[in-house]
Amino acid sequence: MDSRRITIEPITRLEGHGKIEIFLDGQGRVERAYFQVPELRGFEKFAQGRPAEDMPQITSRICGVCPTAHHMASTKALDALYQVTPPPAARKIRELVYSTFYVEDHALHFYFLGGPDFVVGPQAPAAERNVLGVIAKVGIETGRKVIAMRRKLRELMVLAAGKAVHPVFGLPGGVAKPLTAEDAARFREVAGEAVDFACFTLGVFERIVLQNSSYVDLILSDAYTHRTYYMGMVDEKNQVNFYDGMLRVVAPDGHEWARFKPDRYLDYIGERVEPWSYMKFCYLKGLGWKGFSEGAESGVYCVAPLARLNVADGMATPQAHEAYLKYHGTLRGRPVHHTLANHWARVVEMLYAAERMLELAHDPELTSPDVRTLPAAVPREGVGVVEAPRGTLFHHYKTDERGIVTGANLIVATQNNAARIAMSVEKAAKKLIAGGQVPEGLLNMVEMAFRAYDPCLGCATHSLPGSMPLLVQVRDPRGAPLAVLRRDSDGSIHRE
Repeated sequence: MDSRRITIEPITRLEGHGKIEIFLDGQGRVERAYFQVPELRGFEKFAQGRPAEDMPQITSRICGVCPTAHHMASTKALDALYQVTPPPAARKIRELVYSTFYVEDHALHFYFLGGPDFVVGPQAPAAERNVLGVIAKVGIETGRKVIAMRRKLRELMVLAAGKAVHPVFGLPGGVAKPLTAEDAARFREVAGEAVDFACFTLGVFERIVLQNSSYVDLILSDAYTHRTYYMGMVDEKNQVNFYDGMLRVVAPDGHEWARFKPDRYLDYIGERVEPWSYMKFCYLKGLGWKGFSEGAESGVYCVAPLARLNVADGMATPQAHEAYLKYHGTLRGRPVHHTLANHWARVVEMLYAAERMLELAHDPELTSPDVRTLPAAVPREGVGVVEAPRGTLFHHYKTDERGIVTGANLIVATQNNAARIAMSVEKAAKKLIAGGQVPEGLLNMVEMAFRAYDPCLGCATHSLPGSMPLLVQVRDPRGAPLAVLRRDSDGSIHRE
């Protein structure tokens, strides 16, 4: 680190690899800060020439943390591609598995990734800001409860989906196998425990975060606040739905800006690139790209838990709706513009997912043997959309008449959030760093600006048409430069 440049590499407690570059002026103030993503995702290219039926398995390999989201969006895209509607039991099994995955994934982020910043403290020693530090703070029994709950949820996913990490149950028109009465009973048992666990986690958040005035002040501070648009999936009552529904966009003042079917996403969402990141930046086409700015005229929007609770008029289950009302009441109405409120919204969603698990596990149609409608139409094009834990996820495939993929487009949650994440990192850096004083704890508070989104950079980054610019610097043992090799985006290599 020199006197005018601060590099945080690697950034920590996220999926994938990234870094933050901060540039200071002569007075030690932040001139610019960049959230850079240097890794490549080439799954759109991998898909070309493959049978469409392979896509739920191929795309689930993008990420080991959220494979179920990719598997589900891909499977829904196949439904649309082959113009087939799954039987009621298949749809409910899918949503049951997806709700189970949601509880497990949100618990992972709260206790392992984002939680240490609040439970242990944003400026606690780095060696303590991890899950072990969380357990030390909340107690060993709580640690056992978290681990046991996640294990039971993953066992359910194996039971219904074949695997916990890379599910194999989704097929065009349904699922691979029905659930037995014994399977449903096991889901009911664990779902009841999951509801209790989510309520317990809300209690942990309230006790440790909401009852600490300094933490509440941090959440409400301008350093972590942006007035942007928000997008998420809702049902016919404008309640949060993770599996299916309409996409709703609300403006910074909360009014509905758009409501559209997921397969019309290209009418509303545009993508652009910047020279300093492999992650594309999404914006609302109707507003256009106005740069990394906020407000009613900006095209920047947000997805993920914060956004979903902003676009929804409520939650579809009773206890989660009570938590939703408390969330918005405490944070002074809707929409909530405070980035760190994502952590609270995530726990509210955990409770909704657990309650939805319990509802579906009691549904008498769940154990019907009719779990697939065989496709008969000639495939051409299909779009599948779900709400991943990190936000809205799009899978879009085009094929020939044999079902061989000729083109694929994926817009993942972190990509939808990319512009707002970049803005959040820069604003936090500018608000927190002054006079060139940059203790490690302060740099962690800059990282908190992206960590609240729970970004998955392995999912979100790609460079088309499949090549990646690269710069290699060769230095001697004393660090003096010997040579520079550069590969441009066209694949040509130059020595400098």
